[in-house]
Amino acid sequence: MPKQGKETIFRAPILAAVAPEARYIQHMVKPPLNTAASKAARKLGVPRPMTKRRLENIAKFHIERFATTAANLRRVLQRRAERARRAHGGDAAEIREWVEDVVARLVKSGAVNDGLYAAGRTASLRRLGKGPGKIRALLMAKGVDRALVEAVLTETAISETGGDAALEAAFAYAKRRRIGPFGKQLDDKKAQRTQTQKDLAALGRAGFSYDIAKQVIIGDREKEPA
Repeated sequence: MPKQGKETIFRAPILAAVAPEARYIQHMVKPPLNTAASKAARKLGVPRPMTKRRLENIAKFHIERFATTAANLRRVLQRRAERARRAHGGDAAEIREWVEDVVARLVKSGAVNDGLYAAGRTASLRRLGKGPGKIRALLMAKGVDRALVEAVLTETAISETGGDAALEAAFAYAKRRRIGPFGKQLDDKKAQRTQTQKDLAALGRAGFSYDIAKQVIIGDREKEPA
């Protein structure tokens, strides 16, 4: 399964599973063979000069390794291109046009699909016990449109077992963190109240609403979803 930082990633269909335009990626011409001078330069941290063909190859390599969004891929390509431009010069406006064209063609081919990315990422984050608020923030940080984020959260609000996906995720998070009904039960009432507030805050930071957090932390074990 592909990696993306420390996250669990849903891999969108790439190349053969998408529209014929995806052949565009497969027929990218390989860059010239490395010379001794270029290898020495890279050892010193100097990037190779940027061309549109090189941007295409960088994009191909990236989407083969990571599921991504159009906005995130654009940031990756722009960062690589700007680093090369600072080292070797070049027309910044022209390079931005290259980046936009490469991203647009990959979106058109289906190799980059924000909807599939959002759906898969949401499913994996729910399994990890992340709340809707946390999921929303992570998806938007990757450049997923807010309307699409809200649509995906709504579509996945009911779990495979037919229960409340957010509540099930909250119980999973509490069990993993050993808080609430899964933590140590204190005899001292004042200490227990303090611990309850800490546990509620922990669920809040994980992206769960106060209502969900309250059901998990203050409710009893019998309310735990099957």
